[in-house]
Amino acid sequence: MNNWPDGWTDDGRGRAGRGGPPHPEQARVMPHVRGSVPRQSRGGYGDHDGYADDGYGRGGYGGDRYDDRYGRAGYRDDRYDDRGHGGRDGYGGYGGYDGYDGYDDDNDGYRGRSAVGQRIKRGLILVVLLVLVLGVGTYFWADSKMRREVDLAAVEQRPESGRGTTYLIVGTDSREGLSEEERREMRTGNSEGSRADTIMILHSGDHGSSLISLPRDSWVTIPEFTGSVSGNRIPEQQHKLNAAYAIEGPELLVRTVEHNTGLRIDHYAEIGFGGFAGVVDALGGVEMCFDAPIQDKNSGADFAEGCQTLNGPESLAFVRQRYQESMGDLGRTKNQQKFLGALGDQVASPTTLLNPFRLYPTMGASLDSLVVDESMGPFRLAQMFLALRGVQGSGGTQMNVPVANPGFSTDKGSAVLWDEERAAQLFEQVRRDQPITVTDD
Repeated sequence: MNNWPDGWTDDGRGRAGRGGPPHPEQARVMPHVRGSVPRQSRGGYGDHDGYADDGYGRGGYGGDRYDDRYGRAGYRDDRYDDRGHGGRDGYGGYGGYDGYDGYDDDNDGYRGRSAVGQRIKRGLILVVLLVLVLGVGTYFWADSKMRREVDLAAVEQRPESGRGTTYLIVGTDSREGLSEEERREMRTGNSEGSRADTIMILHSGDHGSSLISLPRDSWVTIPEFTGSVSGNRIPEQQHKLNAAYAIEGPELLVRTVEHNTGLRIDHYAEIGFGGFAGVVDALGGVEMCFDAPIQDKNSGADFAEGCQTLNGPESLAFVRQRYQESMGDLGRTKNQQKFLGALGDQVASPTTLLNPFRLYPTMGASLDSLVVDESMGPFRLAQMFLALRGVQGSGGTQMNVPVANPGFSTDKGSAVLWDEERAAQLFEQVRRDQPITVTDD
């Protein structure tokens, strides 16, 4: 029969300490003097480093001494937590290093490291949610403001779709929304209605962006068409290109461009005088550089040589001026291409897209002013501005349709006659989304 107290064995080694001397029953161990056993750490042996009365302490290591029985709940709170390692000042009983809070109550890892990770995680989730909410809100706001007034489905006998995306961009002389004072400042006159003042094909594909001007006085075939308003059948006729817009608006203009180029127009965007100036002003102006002074009393253009930032009315005066140009209307289209490229570059630049105080006014002005087709959405509109920006890049192209006779005489006055062979080759390269090799020289 073993006469030793519980927890002791016959071989003289107690469980409470390796190699400890056996104690007779009821014998009590004198507590060690504080400091008689070197302290390992605050989280190691208890404050008094003493052995417990008769076995392992309930809290395991830690406390003033070992408790009466084997530990049931794990290590003590102050040095070891209830379920796992811990420490008041650091790695629990393994050294008390500052900077770590020890294991937490659920044994999930170091408390400090876990807290930092949780804060970072919550911050990232909050940022993602804010961006998502802002993006969705902006999309629906922009979508609700778009003026989808052009029905491309009403266009007859359309060509097959080509590769890439083709836009028809039209600038009109509409004075819509302009006050009398603004009309005087911009020298727009007081003509009623609107006429197509600028007509351009913008193509975006695998080989970059191309911006091709179609002079408004181009002598073309206006195909027969059923008017969407009057319902009358409009007969086929030879006329200037901008006459199609005057006769039956955007739909007949799209029909005429498709008929004469063989290109299918995927999207349509139109802006008037006032809207154009408003977009420029909302953007904070557009920087332009001139090789020589420009003066035109008819449009009001008056610019010194060098680089300068043009406001809305000044920009309108620049793109309208043509009397100083040696090529007349063809020279004006070159200026318009140059300006639209600079405008697109600034609208789609990070300084605009990442600055809400510039982005939202520009978006608001654009959406209020642009008339687009029914299938145009905010994303497609953004892609159009990116394509405009791309025309100025290394892979971009800006040109007029090749011309055989810029002063072709007709019964409708002087017109521009296309070079049919080179024009056909150019439009075929656009349709197939091939690199542009045709020039307008």
